[in-house]
Amino acid sequence: MPIRLLPANLVNQIAAGEVIERPASVVKELVENAVDAGAARVAVELREGGKSFISVTDDGHGMNPRELALAIERHATSKLPDDDLVHIGFFGFRGEALPSIGAVGRLSIASRARGAEEGWIIRVEGGERQGPEPTAITAGTRVELRDLFYAVPARLKFLKTARSEQNAVVEILERIAMAHPEVAFSLTDDGRNVLRLDAAQADLMETPDAARLKRLGDVMGRDFAENAVALSVEREGLHLTGFAGLPTLNRATAASQYLFVNGRPVRDRLLQGAIRGAYQDFLARDRHPLVALFLNCPPELVDVNVHPAKAEVRFQDPAMVRGLIVGAIRRAMDAAGHRASTTVAGAALAAFGAMPGVAAPLPTAYQAMHGGQGQVNRFNAGVVQQAMAAFAPLSPEMARPSGVTHAPTQDNVPQQDYPLGIARAQIFGTYIVAQTKDGMVIVDQHAAHERLVLERMKVALASGGVRRQALLIPEIVELPAKLVGSLLARSAELEELGLAIEAFGHDAVAVREVPALLGQSDVKGLVRDLAEEIAELGAALSLKEKLEDICGTMACHGSVRSGRQLLPAEMDALLRQMEATPHSGQCNHGRPTYVELKLSDIERLFGRR
Repeated sequence: MPIRLLPANLVNQIAAGEVIERPASVVKELVENAVDAGAARVAVELREGGKSFISVTDDGHGMNPRELALAIERHATSKLPDDDLVHIGFFGFRGEALPSIGAVGRLSIASRARGAEEGWIIRVEGGERQGPEPTAITAGTRVELRDLFYAVPARLKFLKTARSEQNAVVEILERIAMAHPEVAFSLTDDGRNVLRLDAAQADLMETPDAARLKRLGDVMGRDFAENAVALSVEREGLHLTGFAGLPTLNRATAASQYLFVNGRPVRDRLLQGAIRGAYQDFLARDRHPLVALFLNCPPELVDVNVHPAKAEVRFQDPAMVRGLIVGAIRRAMDAAGHRASTTVAGAALAAFGAMPGVAAPLPTAYQAMHGGQGQVNRFNAGVVQQAMAAFAPLSPEMARPSGVTHAPTQDNVPQQDYPLGIARAQIFGTYIVAQTKDGMVIVDQHAAHERLVLERMKVALASGGVRRQALLIPEIVELPAKLVGSLLARSAELEELGLAIEAFGHDAVAVREVPALLGQSDVKGLVRDLAEEIAELGAALSLKEKLEDICGTMACHGSVRSGRQLLPAEMDALLRQMEATPHSGQCNHGRPTYVELKLSDIERLFGRR
């Protein structure tokens, strides 16, 4: 069969397969065009999740008839004014989206340039163009797509339910909105309001980051806005900003991790791995933090022209980017000190409210106790007995309940305003009850001390280096030659971490010394994993993570055990150490070390407020 050029409409349909996969892909391209056009408001309308109708309307700078005709031509764009494919300052630049959309559906684009007296509309159906011709429209652009994939019906069977397609559109819109809090976004589906994000007015905000945090809170939830710490770090032209959630605010998946490079939402394994590494001694392996990171860097240091969908990027120095992210998050966690997530207290209050035998609502119960209408508030007798035993003042006439240790109480309110208060009691041999200036704190003594021990061990590692243990017989590890080369290139760094290796032929290395903390470990497996990660990421990560895992295990075994009775001075000493130790709000498994209840919350439980 002779070689021939494919027809233009078939070329566009093939290209559309790379760019347009589902309704969310269409919305992504059109909304990005709207933001690139300087829009302050973007409205998206769907029908059947976008399968039958998609409309995107903006108030951007619009287009004249000549630009409108060029917009549907392949590789026609306004976003590379100097034909510079390196210094890209817009979302789009390939000039493929609109012709690809027009090749697989019924597309119409109406636009009116700012200051123009009239608007124009152009239509494309299955690659066939009609117009442009005059139309009535306000300044800006309205793009409508009907019957997605009508020209390639085989693609329709790959679409999911209308609700699934709608959810994918919501996710795309939220990601773009997070990077542009100054733009208002709305989404309707079959006439129902699905999403509305008002523009954050930065001039009315208390701090420059407040506008972004408000938008992040609108998307990720109020819990994130209340339990996130800001970060801002610069290094060698890279500027990383954003917010990292406290470890005690976590999820079962990594779906709430948002990453942006030069304002572009991306999904990158390197960046996700950096987040995992930053939280690795704060969270259990099956829990994931909530973060929103914004990396700005010179365009020449990142390649965004990797895939037509532009969701992947490549960095010139990935190791530096990873190190920047890990360092920034850990410094932000250090700055948070002993602070724990407010959701912990919220969950505790919710658990109290859900106790069997507790009447609801509480204010009604309170009124009943004072002669009003409603049921009497009936608490579980065991809970009341424990609470009374924990807080009743110790006197010779009262027998001390088993499992309860009292601390002496000179005053009803602590003399000094300690963040974690003054110890008042120990209950069940596990929990320390402390009184603060405006509430109470319940501390898990084992989890708290575990974090304190771990942090001390980490300081010792940083100051004194890693002790090494020589092997009586060197361990020979066989590896592919390319992995041997990358491993030996980082041998000096590995030696600082306690792992001494040398070449053993072309396809093996000899391990002569290992970190003493590792004990009886799988040296071969460790070296193989290390070689693969160094080859892929350029950083010796596995060994560091393994060492910190060992530190965490040792800290767990070396901390105060549950069930141990503490003296009042020991309880207060633990509280003071927690206040002075970074990350003491959670143990190294991500569980909270304490729960704080404000006096107002306690009074609300009893219907006093």
